[in-house]
Amino acid sequence: MRRLLHLLPIRTAAAITLLATAGPSLAETVMGFIYVGPKDDYGYNQAHAEGGAGVGKVPGVKVVEEASVPETNAVQETMLNMINIDGASVLFPTSFGYFDPHILKVAKEAPEVQFLHCGGLYDEKKHPKNVGSYFGWIYEAQYVNGIVAAHASKSGKLGFIAAKPIPQVLMNINAFALGARKVNPKATVKVVFTGDWAMPVKEADAANSLIDQGIDVLTCHVDSPKVVTQTAERRGAHVCGYHANAAALAPKGYLTGAEWDWSSVYSKYAKMIQEGKSLMNGGIPHLIRGGFKEGFIKMSPYGPAVSEAAKTDADAAKAAFMAGTLEVFTGELKDNEGNVKVPAGGALKRDDPAIESMSWLVEGVLGSTK
Repeated sequence: MRRLLHLLPIRTAAAITLLATAGPSLAETVMGFIYVGPKDDYGYNQAHAEGGAGVGKVPGVKVVEEASVPETNAVQETMLNMINIDGASVLFPTSFGYFDPHILKVAKEAPEVQFLHCGGLYDEKKHPKNVGSYFGWIYEAQYVNGIVAAHASKSGKLGFIAAKPIPQVLMNINAFALGARKVNPKATVKVVFTGDWAMPVKEADAANSLIDQGIDVLTCHVDSPKVVTQTAERRGAHVCGYHANAAALAPKGYLTGAEWDWSSVYSKYAKMIQEGKSLMNGGIPHLIRGGFKEGFIKMSPYGPAVSEAAKTDADAAKAAFMAGTLEVFTGELKDNEGNVKVPAGGALKRDDPAIESMSWLVEGVLGSTK
C-alpha cells in the first residue's frame, strides 16, 4: 500500500512555473517512487525510500510510493495509477529491470510525465525525450570499503557476493579489490554470483561457503545485504555494507559501508523541476552521474573493529575523491586472465561511457563472469 510522505494538493509539472508567483504553497509537484522490494531491507530499496522520505520534506513536493512491485507489467500498472490517480508528474521507478520495456512503454503513452530511472543508459536515438537516467559512482565507496577490509583481514582473503555480472556490479567488485590491494598487494577477492537481486538462501549459502574457505571479510552487491551481514556476524567474520547502513545487524563485525545519498539527489531534481526545468525542454540532463564529490554517495560510520590506520587510509581516499584527484581504474591494469585493460599511464575515468560497459574482473579477483 502506498504511504503519502508529504501531503500537499496535486499539481502537474507544467503548473509549477505558472503558479510559482501565487505563493510557495501553490508551487507543487507530485513525485512517485516505486521499489522492487520492501522499504526496510537494509539495502537498495531502503536507500531509495530514505531518499523519497528526504525529498518529501522539501516545500512544494508531495511524494507517493509503492513497494514490492515486481519487474513485470505490474510496474506499468503502478506507474499509470500514480499518473492518473495521484497526479504524479515525475516518476522514479528505481529497479534495474523496470527500464526496458516497462518505463519506455509507459513514457510513450504519457509524454508530459518525466520518467527518471536509476542505472539505465539513455540513448537519444532510441528513447523518448521524457526519459532520463541517474546513477552514482558508488564504486568509489566500494574502493574505500576495500581499504578498510584489507586492514581488518588477517588472512588477506576477502569475499564478494553479487547478484549478476553486469557492469554496475563488476565496477564495484573491481573497485573493492583495487582498494584492498592498495593496502595489501597480495589480497584476493573471491566472488560468488547468486543469479538474481534477491536470493536470500543462496546468499546465506555463499556467505557460509566463503567463510568456510578462510575468508574473513565479506561485502556484497545484492538488493538486501541483510542476510550476508547477519551471517558474517553470526560466524565471527567482518563485513562491509552496501546501499544503506546495516550496522545495527552486526554490532561487532560491521566495519563501514558504501551508501547512497538519494535524498540529496532527489532534492536536486526537485529544485530543477520547481525552476521549470525538464527533460523535454533540455533543462534537466538525460544522464546524471555523481560520486562523493557530487553528494551521490557516502560511507557508513566506522565500526568498533576499524583500526586507526584503516581510518587514516580510508579518510585520505575519501578526501582525494572529494578533491577530484583520485581515479580508481588507472593503468597498468590487467584483468584476472592477464589481459591489459588499462595501459600504463592511462585511466578509465568515471565520466568515460566505457566504464558503464565493464565486462571483466580485475587481477586479484577469483571468479568468472561466464
